Amino acid sequence: MEQMQTPMAEFLRASIAKIKEMVDANTVVGDPVTTPDGVTLVPVSRVSVGFAGGGGDLVKQRDGCVGGSGAGIKIEPIGFLIVKDGAVRMLNIQPPASTTIDRVIDLVPQLIDRAEAFMDKKSAPKAEAAPEA
Repeated sequence: MEQMQTPMAEFLRASIAKIKEMVDANTVVGDPVTTPDGVTLVPVSRVSVGFAGGGGDLVKQRDGCVGGSGAGIKIEPIGFLIVKDGAVRMLNIQPPASTTIDRVIDLVPQLIDRAEAFMDKKSAPKAEAAPEA
């Protein structure tokens, strides 16, 4: 089925094309920078996109149409991934969380890392104690 070509469709298509030009994976995770002492820093940003469009047909003119669309993008640096000696850690540059829910969300990655370390530690003695056939 062929899509209807209207001025509104063109407004939306143009806005989406501009958003695609401005935002890509390199916007969120930047190009790595290696320091002379071998530490690699990778900038990380949060990208928020807002988009709106609207329009309508003119009542008295059958071939008329009015409308418009717009978009906004907010790029906010949130931190750096620090890679040193094979270990990766996140250096957050945002202010600390102000609400309980934000604090819990910030702690989730640490809790997951600790749970994985605990599970690995617990399963290691079982693997060593198993007799070989």
